[in-house]
Amino acid sequence: MLQAALLLAVLHAALFVWQCYLLAMLFSQWLTSSLQQQAITTQQLLHLLPWLLFCLFMRPLLHYGREQLSLLASQRCRASLRQQLLATLASSGTAKSRYGADGSIASQVLEHVDALDGFISRYYVQRYLVLITPVLLFIAILYYSKLAAVLLLITAPLVPVFMVLLGNAATSASQQQLQVLSRMSSRFLDLMRGMATLQHLQATTRATNSVANAAERYRSSSMKVLRLAFLSTAVLEFFASLAIALLALYLGLGLLGILPWAKAEIPVPYQGALFILLLAPEFYAPLRQLGSDYHAKAQALAAVDELAPLLKRSVWQHSGKQLLTLTQAPSIDISNLIVLGEQDRARLNLAKLTINAGQRLVIQGASGCGKSTLLESLLGFNQYQGQILINQQDLKLLDRSHWQQQLGYLGQSSAIMAASIADNLRLAASEATDAELIAVLKQVELWPLIQQLPLQLATPLGERGFGLSGGQLQRLAIAQLLLRQAWLWLLDEPSAHLDSATALRIHQLLGKLSQGKTLILVSHNSEGLDWADALLDMPINPIQQAKQKVGHETS
Repeated sequence: MLQAALLLAVLHAALFVWQCYLLAMLFSQWLTSSLQQQAITTQQLLHLLPWLLFCLFMRPLLHYGREQLSLLASQRCRASLRQQLLATLASSGTAKSRYGADGSIASQVLEHVDALDGFISRYYVQRYLVLITPVLLFIAILYYSKLAAVLLLITAPLVPVFMVLLGNAATSASQQQLQVLSRMSSRFLDLMRGMATLQHLQATTRATNSVANAAERYRSSSMKVLRLAFLSTAVLEFFASLAIALLALYLGLGLLGILPWAKAEIPVPYQGALFILLLAPEFYAPLRQLGSDYHAKAQALAAVDELAPLLKRSVWQHSGKQLLTLTQAPSIDISNLIVLGEQDRARLNLAKLTINAGQRLVIQGASGCGKSTLLESLLGFNQYQGQILINQQDLKLLDRSHWQQQLGYLGQSSAIMAASIADNLRLAASEATDAELIAVLKQVELWPLIQQLPLQLATPLGERGFGLSGGQLQRLAIAQLLLRQAWLWLLDEPSAHLDSATALRIHQLLGKLSQGKTLILVSHNSEGLDWADALLDMPINPIQQAKQKVGHETS
Protein backbone atom coordinates (compact mmCIF):
# COMPACT_ATOMS: atom_id res chain seq x y z
CA MET A 1 0.00 0.00 0.00
CA LEU A 2 2.86 2.38 0.76
CA GLN A 3 4.43 1.36 -2.57
CA ALA A 4 1.24 2.49 -4.31
CA ALA A 5 1.41 5.78 -2.40
CA LEU A 6 5.01 6.22 -3.57
CA LEU A 7 3.98 5.55 -7.18
CA LEU A 8 1.28 8.24 -6.98
CA ALA A 9 3.82 10.68 -5.51
CA VAL A 10 6.24 10.03 -8.39
CA LEU A 11 3.45 10.56 -10.94
CA HIS A 12 2.60 13.79 -9.12
CA ALA A 13 6.22 14.98 -9.56
CA ALA A 14 6.27 13.98 -13.24
CA LEU A 15 3.06 15.94 -13.89
CA PHE A 16 4.59 18.95 -12.15
CA VAL A 17 7.56 18.86 -14.56
CA TRP A 18 5.17 18.65 -17.50
CA GLN A 19 3.07 21.53 -16.13
CA CYS A 20 6.14 23.77 -15.70
CA TYR A 21 7.27 22.96 -19.21
CA LEU A 22 3.87 23.94 -20.64
CA LEU A 23 3.80 27.22 -18.67
CA ALA A 24 7.37 28.09 -19.71
CA MET A 25 6.50 27.38 -23.34
CA LEU A 26 3.33 29.49 -23.19
CA PHE A 27 4.98 32.54 -21.58
CA SER A 28 7.98 32.23 -23.91
CA GLN A 29 5.70 32.33 -26.94
CA TRP A 30 3.88 35.36 -25.56
CA LEU A 31 7.15 37.14 -24.84
CA THR A 32 8.48 36.39 -28.31
CA SER A 33 5.28 37.73 -29.88
CA SER A 34 5.52 40.86 -27.75
CA LEU A 35 9.15 41.49 -28.68
CA GLN A 36 8.34 41.03 -32.35
CA GLN A 37 5.45 43.47 -31.88
CA GLN A 38 2.93 40.83 -32.85
CA ALA A 39 -0.54 40.58 -31.35
CA ILE A 40 -0.85 38.06 -28.52
CA THR A 41 -3.66 35.68 -29.45
CA THR A 42 -5.57 33.18 -27.36
CA GLN A 43 -4.90 30.41 -29.85
CA GLN A 44 -1.66 29.50 -28.15
CA LEU A 45 -3.41 29.38 -24.78
CA LEU A 46 -6.30 27.30 -26.11
CA HIS A 47 -3.85 24.86 -27.64
CA LEU A 48 -2.13 24.20 -24.28
CA LEU A 49 -5.13 24.74 -21.99
CA PRO A 50 -6.42 21.11 -22.01
CA TRP A 51 -3.00 19.84 -20.92
CA LEU A 52 -2.68 22.52 -18.26
CA LEU A 53 -6.14 21.74 -16.89
CA PHE A 54 -5.25 18.04 -16.90
CA CYS A 55 -2.17 18.75 -14.78
CA LEU A 56 -4.01 21.14 -12.48
CA PHE A 57 -6.77 18.61 -11.74
CA MET A 58 -4.71 15.41 -11.68
CA ARG A 59 -2.00 16.66 -9.32
CA PRO A 60 -4.41 17.29 -6.40
CA LEU A 61 -6.11 13.95 -7.06
CA LEU A 62 -2.79 12.11 -7.02
CA HIS A 63 -1.76 13.92 -3.84
CA TYR A 64 -5.09 13.03 -2.20
CA GLY A 65 -4.71 9.40 -3.22
CA ARG A 66 -1.20 9.29 -1.80
CA GLU A 67 -2.37 10.80 1.52
CA GLN A 68 -5.29 8.38 1.83
CA LEU A 69 -3.18 5.32 1.04
CA SER A 70 -0.52 6.43 3.53
CA LEU A 71 -3.11 7.04 6.26
CA LEU A 72 -4.74 3.67 5.62
CA ALA A 73 -1.36 1.94 5.76
CA SER A 74 -0.60 3.72 9.04
CA GLN A 75 -3.93 2.70 10.55
CA ARG A 76 -3.45 -0.94 9.57
CA CYS A 77 0.13 -1.03 10.78
CA ARG A 78 -0.72 0.54 14.14
CA ALA A 79 -3.73 -1.76 14.58
CA SER A 80 -1.53 -4.79 13.83
CA LEU A 81 1.12 -3.56 16.27
CA ARG A 82 -1.49 -3.04 19.00
CA GLN A 83 -2.77 -6.58 18.45
CA GLN A 84 0.80 -7.86 18.75
CA LEU A 85 1.36 -5.93 21.99
CA LEU A 86 -1.95 -7.06 23.46
CA ALA A 87 -1.17 -10.65 22.48
CA THR A 88 2.20 -10.34 24.22
CA LEU A 89 0.55 -8.95 27.35
CA ALA A 90 -2.09 -11.68 27.25
CA SER A 91 0.56 -14.37 26.82
CA SER A 92 2.49 -12.92 29.76
CA GLY A 93 -0.44 -13.60 32.07
CA THR A 94 0.28 -12.66 35.66
CA ALA A 95 3.85 -11.65 34.70
CA LYS A 96 2.75 -8.59 32.70
CA SER A 97 3.72 -6.39 35.65
CA ARG A 98 7.38 -6.75 34.58
CA TYR A 99 6.62 -4.28 31.77
CA GLY A 100 5.52 -1.57 34.18
CA ALA A 101 2.45 -0.36 36.00
CA ASP A 102 -0.98 -0.44 34.36
CA GLY A 103 -0.85 3.26 33.53
CA SER A 104 2.55 2.91 31.87
CA ILE A 105 1.42 -0.12 29.85
CA ALA A 106 -1.74 1.70 28.74
CA SER A 107 0.38 4.66 27.64
CA GLN A 108 2.63 2.36 25.59
CA VAL A 109 -0.25 0.60 23.86
CA LEU A 110 -2.07 3.87 23.08
CA GLU A 111 0.18 6.95 22.87
CA HIS A 112 3.44 5.20 21.97
CA VAL A 113 1.86 3.27 19.11
CA ASP A 114 0.16 6.43 17.83
CA ALA A 115 3.57 8.11 17.83
CA LEU A 116 4.44 5.92 14.83
CA ASP A 117 1.74 7.53 12.68
CA GLY A 118 3.89 10.36 11.33
CA PHE A 119 6.73 8.01 10.37
CA ILE A 120 4.45 5.61 8.48
CA SER A 121 2.07 8.07 6.84
CA ARG A 122 4.61 10.78 5.92
CA TYR A 123 8.27 9.99 6.48
CA TYR A 124 8.35 6.50 4.93
CA VAL A 125 7.28 7.67 1.47
CA GLN A 126 9.12 10.99 1.74
CA ARG A 127 12.50 9.35 2.26
CA TYR A 128 12.19 7.78 -1.21
CA LEU A 129 10.83 10.93 -2.80
CA VAL A 130 13.83 12.85 -1.53
CA LEU A 131 15.91 10.82 -3.98
CA ILE A 132 13.50 10.25 -6.86
CA THR A 133 12.09 13.78 -7.27
CA PRO A 134 15.44 15.67 -7.28
CA VAL A 135 16.89 13.18 -9.76
CA LEU A 136 13.88 13.61 -12.03
CA LEU A 137 14.15 17.40 -11.86
CA PHE A 138 17.94 17.32 -12.26
CA ILE A 139 17.58 15.46 -15.56
CA ALA A 140 14.99 17.98 -16.79
CA ILE A 141 17.15 20.97 -15.78
CA LEU A 142 20.31 19.40 -17.20
CA TYR A 143 18.72 19.49 -20.66
CA TYR A 144 18.64 23.32 -20.57
CA SER A 145 21.66 24.21 -18.44
CA LYS A 146 24.49 22.10 -17.11
CA LEU A 147 25.69 24.88 -14.82
CA ALA A 148 22.26 25.34 -13.24
CA ALA A 149 22.02 21.59 -12.67
CA VAL A 150 25.48 21.59 -11.07
CA LEU A 151 24.50 24.49 -8.77
CA LEU A 152 21.48 22.55 -7.57
CA LEU A 153 23.58 19.43 -7.11
CA ILE A 154 26.18 21.32 -5.01
CA THR A 155 23.70 23.09 -2.72
CA ALA A 156 21.39 20.09 -2.21
CA PRO A 157 23.61 18.27 0.37
CA LEU A 158 23.48 21.25 2.74
CA VAL A 159 19.85 20.46 3.58
CA PRO A 160 20.24 16.81 4.70
CA VAL A 161 23.49 17.58 6.58
CA PHE A 162 21.79 20.09 8.86
CA MET A 163 18.73 17.84 9.01
CA VAL A 164 20.81 15.00 10.49
CA LEU A 165 22.58 17.30 12.97
CA LEU A 166 19.32 18.65 14.32
CA GLY A 167 17.55 15.31 13.99
CA ASN A 168 19.84 13.58 16.48
CA ALA A 169 18.97 16.16 19.12
CA ALA A 170 15.26 15.79 18.26
CA THR A 171 15.45 12.01 18.72
CA SER A 172 16.87 12.36 22.23
CA ALA A 173 14.30 15.02 23.16
CA SER A 174 11.41 12.89 21.84
CA GLN A 175 12.57 9.87 23.84
CA GLN A 176 12.71 11.93 27.02
CA GLN A 177 9.23 13.29 26.28
CA LEU A 178 7.74 9.79 25.91
CA GLN A 179 9.39 8.66 29.15
CA VAL A 180 7.91 11.67 30.96
CA LEU A 181 4.48 10.89 29.47
CA SER A 182 4.69 7.24 30.53
CA ARG A 183 5.64 8.12 34.11
CA MET A 184 2.95 10.80 34.28
CA SER A 185 0.27 8.38 33.04
CA SER A 186 1.30 5.76 35.58
CA ARG A 187 1.36 8.26 38.45
CA PHE A 188 -2.01 9.78 37.50
CA LEU A 189 -3.66 6.35 37.35
CA ASP A 190 -2.24 5.38 40.75
CA LEU A 191 -3.45 8.63 42.29
CA MET A 192 -6.94 8.21 40.84
CA ARG A 193 -7.14 4.66 42.15
CA GLY A 194 -6.08 5.78 45.59
CA MET A 195 -8.24 8.92 45.69
CA ALA A 196 -10.30 7.65 48.62
CA THR A 197 -7.17 6.99 50.66
CA LEU A 198 -5.76 10.40 49.75
CA GLN A 199 -8.96 12.10 50.87
CA HIS A 200 -8.94 10.13 54.11
CA LEU A 201 -5.35 11.19 54.79
CA GLN A 202 -6.08 14.76 53.65
CA ALA A 203 -3.31 14.48 51.08
CA THR A 204 -5.25 15.59 48.00
CA THR A 205 -3.39 18.93 47.87
CA ARG A 206 -0.07 17.12 47.79
CA ALA A 207 -1.36 14.81 45.06
CA THR A 208 -2.61 17.80 43.07
CA ASN A 209 0.80 19.43 43.30
CA SER A 210 2.42 16.18 42.20
CA VAL A 211 0.21 16.01 39.09
CA ALA A 212 0.84 19.70 38.37
CA ASN A 213 4.61 19.21 38.61
CA ALA A 214 4.44 16.18 36.31
CA ALA A 215 2.33 18.13 33.81
CA GLU A 216 4.82 21.00 33.91
CA ARG A 217 7.69 18.62 33.18
CA TYR A 218 5.74 17.19 30.25
CA ARG A 219 4.99 20.71 28.97
CA SER A 220 8.66 21.61 29.20
CA SER A 221 9.76 18.48 27.32
CA SER A 222 7.07 19.07 24.66
CA MET A 223 8.23 22.63 24.12
CA LYS A 224 11.82 21.41 23.79
CA VAL A 225 10.78 19.01 21.02
CA LEU A 226 8.76 21.71 19.27
CA ARG A 227 11.66 24.16 19.57
CA LEU A 228 13.97 21.73 17.81
CA ALA A 229 11.35 21.00 15.15
CA PHE A 230 10.86 24.72 14.40
CA LEU A 231 14.60 25.32 14.40
CA SER A 232 15.24 22.52 11.92
CA THR A 233 12.49 23.83 9.63
CA ALA A 234 13.89 27.39 9.74
CA VAL A 235 17.42 26.21 8.93
CA LEU A 236 16.23 24.10 6.01
CA GLU A 237 14.12 26.95 4.61
CA PHE A 238 17.07 29.32 4.88
CA PHE A 239 19.47 27.15 2.91
CA ALA A 240 16.84 26.26 0.30
CA SER A 241 15.96 29.94 -0.21
CA LEU A 242 19.66 30.85 -0.45
CA ALA A 243 20.25 28.20 -3.11
CA ILE A 244 17.22 29.30 -5.16
CA ALA A 245 18.34 32.93 -4.93
CA LEU A 246 21.80 31.97 -6.20
CA LEU A 247 20.26 30.11 -9.13
CA ALA A 248 17.92 33.03 -9.93
CA LEU A 249 20.88 35.43 -9.88
CA TYR A 250 22.77 33.31 -12.41
CA LEU A 251 19.78 33.02 -14.75
CA GLY A 252 18.87 36.72 -14.42
CA LEU A 253 22.39 37.93 -15.18
CA GLY A 254 22.52 35.49 -18.05
CA LEU A 255 19.33 36.86 -19.58
CA LEU A 256 20.79 40.38 -19.27
CA GLY A 257 24.00 39.19 -20.90
CA ILE A 258 26.27 40.53 -18.16
CA LEU A 259 27.74 37.32 -16.80
CA PRO A 260 31.51 37.84 -16.29
CA TRP A 261 32.43 34.76 -18.29
CA ALA A 262 29.72 35.18 -20.97
CA LYS A 263 29.27 38.87 -21.68
CA ALA A 264 26.77 39.79 -24.39
CA GLU A 265 25.66 36.16 -24.43
CA ILE A 266 22.52 34.47 -23.18
CA PRO A 267 23.59 30.98 -21.98
CA VAL A 268 20.03 29.97 -21.07
CA PRO A 269 17.12 31.32 -23.17
CA TYR A 270 14.01 32.72 -21.56
CA GLN A 271 11.94 29.53 -21.87
CA GLY A 272 14.67 27.42 -20.29
CA ALA A 273 15.36 29.98 -17.55
CA LEU A 274 11.67 30.21 -16.62
CA PHE A 275 11.38 26.42 -16.70
CA ILE A 276 14.37 26.05 -14.34
CA LEU A 277 13.08 28.72 -11.94
CA LEU A 278 9.68 27.05 -11.78
CA LEU A 279 11.32 23.70 -10.99
CA ALA A 280 13.91 24.98 -8.49
CA PRO A 281 11.61 25.28 -5.44
CA GLU A 282 10.26 21.80 -6.10
CA PHE A 283 13.84 20.50 -6.26
CA TYR A 284 14.33 21.41 -2.59
CA ALA A 285 10.72 20.76 -1.53
CA PRO A 286 11.20 17.02 -0.84
CA LEU A 287 14.31 17.83 1.22
CA ARG A 288 12.48 20.51 3.18
CA GLN A 289 9.50 18.22 3.71
CA LEU A 290 11.78 15.43 4.87
CA GLY A 291 13.34 17.84 7.34
CA SER A 292 9.89 18.82 8.60
CA ASP A 293 8.93 15.16 8.93
CA TYR A 294 12.23 14.17 10.51
CA HIS A 295 10.84 14.87 13.97
CA ALA A 296 8.20 12.22 13.15
CA LYS A 297 11.03 9.73 12.67
CA ALA A 298 12.67 10.91 15.90
CA GLN A 299 9.39 10.46 17.76
CA ALA A 300 8.89 7.02 16.21
CA LEU A 301 12.41 5.90 17.18
CA ALA A 302 11.81 7.04 20.75
CA ALA A 303 8.49 5.18 20.84
CA VAL A 304 10.06 1.98 19.51
CA ASP A 305 12.77 2.18 22.18
CA GLU A 306 10.06 2.40 24.85
CA LEU A 307 8.15 -0.50 23.26
CA ALA A 308 11.29 -2.63 22.82
CA PRO A 309 10.75 -4.86 25.91
CA LEU A 310 7.29 -5.81 24.67
CA LEU A 311 8.30 -6.12 21.03
CA LYS A 312 11.35 -8.27 21.73
CA ARG A 313 9.45 -10.75 23.85
CA SER A 314 8.63 -13.81 21.80
CA VAL A 315 5.04 -14.92 22.28
CA TRP A 316 4.95 -18.63 22.96
CA GLN A 317 1.90 -20.56 21.88
CA HIS A 318 0.94 -24.18 22.28
CA SER A 319 1.44 -26.04 19.06
CA GLY A 320 -1.37 -28.49 19.82
CA LYS A 321 -5.05 -28.03 19.07
CA GLN A 322 -6.57 -30.82 21.12
CA LEU A 323 -9.57 -29.96 23.27
CA LEU A 324 -9.83 -31.32 26.80
CA THR A 325 -13.15 -30.77 28.52
CA LEU A 326 -13.06 -31.52 32.25
CA THR A 327 -16.16 -33.20 33.62
CA GLN A 328 -14.59 -34.02 36.97
CA ALA A 329 -11.53 -33.17 39.01
CA PRO A 330 -8.39 -33.90 36.93
CA SER A 331 -5.12 -35.52 37.89
CA ILE A 332 -1.82 -33.76 37.22
CA ASP A 333 1.53 -35.46 36.64
CA ILE A 334 4.66 -33.33 36.33
CA SER A 335 8.12 -34.68 35.57
CA ASN A 336 11.46 -32.99 34.89
CA LEU A 337 9.82 -29.57 34.60
CA ILE A 338 12.29 -26.76 33.81
CA VAL A 339 11.29 -23.17 33.09
CA LEU A 340 14.02 -20.82 31.89
CA GLY A 341 13.96 -17.06 32.31
CA GLU A 342 16.21 -14.29 31.07
CA GLN A 343 19.70 -15.36 29.99
CA ASP A 344 18.51 -18.98 30.25
CA ARG A 345 18.47 -18.92 34.04
CA ALA A 346 16.28 -21.56 35.64
CA ARG A 347 13.15 -20.06 37.22
CA LEU A 348 11.78 -23.48 38.10
CA ASN A 349 13.33 -26.94 38.31
CA LEU A 350 10.87 -29.58 39.49
CA ALA A 351 11.82 -33.23 39.13
CA LYS A 352 8.53 -34.91 40.03
CA LEU A 353 5.08 -33.93 41.25
CA THR A 354 1.90 -35.98 41.17
CA ILE A 355 -1.49 -34.59 42.17
CA ASN A 356 -4.33 -37.08 42.23
CA ALA A 357 -7.82 -36.22 41.05
CA GLY A 358 -9.61 -34.20 43.71
CA GLN A 359 -6.45 -33.71 45.75
CA ARG A 360 -5.81 -30.31 47.31
CA LEU A 361 -2.16 -29.29 47.49
CA VAL A 362 -0.63 -26.36 49.35
CA ILE A 363 2.75 -25.15 48.07
CA GLN A 364 5.08 -23.13 50.26
CA GLY A 365 8.65 -21.95 49.92
CA ALA A 366 10.91 -18.92 49.89
CA SER A 367 10.48 -16.18 47.33
CA GLY A 368 12.11 -17.11 44.03
CA CYS A 369 11.72 -20.86 44.35
CA GLY A 370 9.23 -21.01 41.45
CA LYS A 371 5.83 -21.32 43.10
CA SER A 372 4.11 -18.75 40.90
CA THR A 373 6.09 -19.98 37.89
CA LEU A 374 4.55 -23.41 38.38
CA LEU A 375 1.04 -21.92 38.29
CA GLU A 376 1.91 -19.84 35.22
CA SER A 377 3.12 -23.00 33.48
CA LEU A 378 -0.12 -24.79 34.29
CA LEU A 379 -2.03 -21.80 32.95
CA GLY A 380 -0.11 -22.13 29.67
CA PHE A 381 1.81 -18.86 29.88
CA ASN A 382 5.35 -20.31 30.06
CA GLN A 383 7.43 -22.27 27.63
CA TYR A 384 8.92 -25.18 29.50
CA GLN A 385 11.00 -28.31 29.21
CA GLY A 386 9.78 -31.59 30.60
CA GLN A 387 6.26 -32.89 30.79
CA ILE A 388 2.95 -31.81 32.28
CA LEU A 389 0.15 -34.35 31.96
CA ILE A 390 -3.50 -33.51 32.64
CA ASN A 391 -5.47 -36.74 32.90
CA GLN A 392 -2.54 -38.34 31.06
CA GLN A 393 -2.79 -35.81 28.19
CA ASP A 394 0.22 -33.64 27.41
CA LEU A 395 -0.47 -29.96 28.18
CA LYS A 396 1.59 -28.92 25.15
CA LEU A 397 -0.89 -30.67 22.86
CA LEU A 398 -3.91 -28.84 24.26
CA ASP A 399 -5.46 -25.71 22.83
CA ARG A 400 -4.45 -23.04 25.34
CA SER A 401 -7.56 -20.88 25.07
CA HIS A 402 -9.88 -23.83 25.56
CA TRP A 403 -7.71 -25.18 28.38
CA GLN A 404 -7.80 -21.89 30.28
CA GLN A 405 -11.60 -21.94 30.11
CA GLN A 406 -11.50 -25.13 32.19
CA LEU A 407 -9.55 -23.47 35.02
CA GLY A 408 -10.31 -21.25 37.96
CA TYR A 409 -7.54 -18.82 38.89
CA LEU A 410 -7.29 -16.40 41.80
CA GLY A 411 -4.29 -14.20 42.47
CA GLN A 412 -3.21 -11.88 45.25
CA SER A 413 -5.55 -9.13 44.04
CA SER A 414 -8.94 -9.80 42.56
CA ALA A 415 -9.74 -8.70 39.00
CA ILE A 416 -12.72 -6.48 39.78
CA MET A 417 -13.88 -3.86 37.29
CA ALA A 418 -15.54 -0.50 37.79
CA ALA A 419 -19.03 -1.95 37.31
CA SER A 420 -21.91 -3.31 39.37
CA ILE A 421 -21.54 -6.37 41.58
CA ALA A 422 -23.76 -8.34 39.22
CA ASP A 423 -21.75 -7.34 36.15
CA ASN A 424 -18.52 -8.36 37.85
CA LEU A 425 -19.93 -11.75 38.74
CA ARG A 426 -21.24 -12.27 35.23
CA LEU A 427 -17.71 -11.88 33.90
CA ALA A 428 -17.33 -15.50 34.99
CA ALA A 429 -20.75 -16.65 33.73
CA SER A 430 -22.52 -14.22 31.42
CA GLU A 431 -25.80 -16.16 31.44
CA ALA A 432 -26.07 -16.47 35.23
CA THR A 433 -29.40 -15.42 36.70
CA ASP A 434 -29.81 -13.21 39.75
CA ALA A 435 -30.80 -16.27 41.77
CA GLU A 436 -27.55 -18.01 40.83
CA LEU A 437 -25.57 -14.90 41.75
CA ILE A 438 -27.26 -14.71 45.14
CA ALA A 439 -26.58 -18.41 45.71
CA VAL A 440 -22.82 -18.09 45.24
CA LEU A 441 -22.75 -14.88 47.30
CA LYS A 442 -24.36 -16.82 50.15
CA GLN A 443 -21.72 -19.51 49.81
CA VAL A 444 -18.92 -16.97 50.24
CA GLU A 445 -20.80 -15.26 53.10
CA LEU A 446 -21.11 -11.96 51.24
CA TRP A 447 -24.84 -11.85 50.60
CA PRO A 448 -25.84 -10.59 54.09
CA LEU A 449 -23.75 -7.45 53.46
CA ILE A 450 -24.94 -6.91 49.88
CA GLN A 451 -28.54 -7.50 50.88
CA GLN A 452 -28.39 -4.46 53.16
CA LEU A 453 -27.23 -2.17 50.32
CA PRO A 454 -29.93 -0.07 48.64
CA LEU A 455 -29.15 -1.36 45.14
CA GLN A 456 -28.02 -4.84 46.23
CA LEU A 457 -26.66 -6.65 43.13
CA ALA A 458 -26.82 -3.42 41.10
CA THR A 459 -24.49 -1.65 43.54
CA PRO A 460 -21.70 -0.06 41.50
CA LEU A 461 -18.08 -0.67 42.46
CA GLY A 462 -15.24 1.73 41.77
CA GLU A 463 -11.86 1.12 40.18
CA ARG A 464 -10.32 -2.12 41.53
CA GLY A 465 -13.48 -2.80 43.52
CA PHE A 466 -13.53 0.45 45.47
CA GLY A 467 -16.39 0.22 47.95
CA LEU A 468 -15.48 -3.21 49.34
CA SER A 469 -12.69 -4.17 51.68
CA GLY A 470 -9.82 -6.46 50.67
CA GLY A 471 -11.41 -9.51 52.28
CA GLN A 472 -14.80 -8.76 50.70
CA LEU A 473 -13.17 -8.42 47.28
CA GLN A 474 -11.51 -11.82 47.68
CA ARG A 475 -14.88 -13.32 48.64
CA LEU A 476 -16.33 -11.78 45.48
CA ALA A 477 -13.50 -13.30 43.47
CA ILE A 478 -14.17 -16.70 45.02
CA ALA A 479 -17.82 -16.30 44.01
CA GLN A 480 -16.58 -15.81 40.43
CA LEU A 481 -14.66 -19.09 40.73
CA LEU A 482 -17.83 -20.87 41.82
CA LEU A 483 -19.74 -19.49 38.84
CA ARG A 484 -17.09 -20.79 36.44
CA GLN A 485 -17.78 -24.32 37.73
CA ALA A 486 -14.15 -25.24 37.08
CA TRP A 487 -12.76 -28.57 38.30
CA LEU A 488 -9.23 -27.24 38.71
CA TRP A 489 -8.41 -24.26 40.93
CA LEU A 490 -5.06 -22.49 40.85
CA LEU A 491 -4.70 -20.02 43.71
CA ASP A 492 -1.65 -17.76 44.02
CA GLU A 493 -1.51 -16.37 47.57
CA PRO A 494 -5.18 -15.35 47.74
CA SER A 495 -4.80 -14.20 51.35
CA ALA A 496 -1.81 -11.93 50.76
CA HIS A 497 -2.23 -8.34 52.01
CA LEU A 498 -5.07 -9.41 54.32
CA ASP A 499 -5.03 -9.26 58.10
CA SER A 500 -4.60 -12.55 59.94
CA ALA A 501 -8.25 -12.93 60.94
CA THR A 502 -9.53 -12.28 57.42
CA ALA A 503 -6.85 -14.54 55.90
CA LEU A 504 -7.86 -17.33 58.26
CA ARG A 505 -11.52 -17.04 57.27
CA ILE A 506 -10.65 -16.92 53.54
CA HIS A 507 -8.62 -20.12 53.93
CA GLN A 508 -11.47 -21.81 55.76
CA LEU A 509 -13.90 -20.79 53.02
CA LEU A 510 -11.60 -22.17 50.35
CA GLY A 511 -11.37 -25.47 52.21
CA LYS A 512 -15.16 -25.70 52.40
CA LEU A 513 -15.88 -24.65 48.81
CA SER A 514 -13.10 -26.57 47.05
CA GLN A 515 -14.19 -30.03 48.14
CA GLY A 516 -14.23 -32.43 45.19
CA LYS A 517 -11.93 -30.24 43.11
CA THR A 518 -8.25 -30.46 42.26
CA LEU A 519 -6.62 -27.48 43.91
CA ILE A 520 -3.13 -26.01 44.01
CA LEU A 521 -2.75 -23.17 46.50
CA VAL A 522 0.43 -21.13 46.89
CA SER A 523 0.69 -19.44 50.26
CA HIS A 524 3.26 -18.25 52.78
CA ASN A 525 0.64 -18.49 55.51
CA SER A 526 -0.42 -22.00 56.50
CA GLU A 527 -2.94 -20.92 59.13
CA GLY A 528 -6.38 -22.30 58.33
CA LEU A 529 -5.08 -24.71 55.69
CA ASP A 530 -5.26 -27.87 57.76
CA TRP A 531 -7.89 -29.20 55.34
CA ALA A 532 -5.22 -29.61 52.60
CA ASP A 533 -4.46 -33.17 51.53
CA ALA A 534 -0.75 -32.50 50.94
CA LEU A 535 1.88 -29.84 51.60
CA LEU A 536 4.86 -29.23 49.30
CA ASP A 537 7.77 -27.14 50.54
CA MET A 538 9.64 -26.14 47.39
CA PRO A 539 13.40 -25.58 47.74
CA ILE A 540 14.90 -22.39 46.36
CA ASN A 541 16.76 -22.59 43.05
CA PRO A 542 20.56 -22.71 43.52
CA ILE A 543 21.08 -19.69 41.21
CA GLN A 544 18.43 -17.64 43.00
CA GLN A 545 19.90 -18.70 46.36
CA ALA A 546 23.36 -17.53 45.23
CA LYS A 547 21.94 -14.18 44.08
CA GLN A 548 20.23 -13.66 47.41
CA LYS A 549 23.44 -14.59 49.23
CA VAL A 550 25.46 -12.08 47.21
CA GLY A 551 22.86 -9.40 47.86
CA HIS A 552 22.94 -10.16 51.59
CA GLU A 553 26.73 -10.00 51.73
CA THR A 554 26.74 -6.73 49.78
CA SER A 555 24.25 -5.13 52.13
